[in-house]
Amino acid sequence: MFSASDQESVAVLGGGCFWCLEPIFADLQGVEQVLSGYSGGTVDNPSYQAVCTGGTGHAEVIQITFDHSQISYSDLLRIFFTFHDPTTLNRQGADVGTQYRSIILYMDESQEQAARNVIREIESEGIWKNPIVTEVVPFEKFFKAEDYHQEYYANNPDAMYCRAVISPKVKKFREEYAAKLKSR
Repeated sequence: MFSASDQESVAVLGGGCFWCLEPIFADLQGVEQVLSGYSGGTVDNPSYQAVCTGGTGHAEVIQITFDHSQISYSDLLRIFFTFHDPTTLNRQGADVGTQYRSIILYMDESQEQAARNVIREIESEGIWKNPIVTEVVPFEKFFKAEDYHQEYYANNPDAMYCRAVISPKVKKFREEYAAKLKSR
């Protein structure tokens, strides 16, 4: 495990473009750090260009370091399933390819069980009309993405993709989860 303390845990999640997920989780109370990167593939230290070909097997993911005394892993997963479409195989909206698949990379048996429980919960609530296709697989390695991908939305709020795709998600998130946001 990656823990620096008894309270600190790590989650690795992929749900399309990491630019979309990073600002959602970075705003949450209890989240200490969010890094964009690649995981779930077969090539060490892949570049963005290599991942985009689909040939490395990696998904675009975020690595979330969080204080589990402030926010639970299961709550992170519930938010994850609200802010991406876990029913589309290898795509999120216009982003198509295995690098955009929905994936949970669990660190241990308790994270695996939590992931499977939350998936059952979400399915039973009928939030999505189609079946969830999110992969739930053991974590092996995380490779931090290039620096220009880190905090992309915060650094490029006026970029067309940010305005058209990310801003509406962030706005919806901030409205729905206002009580769970960090103080500004």
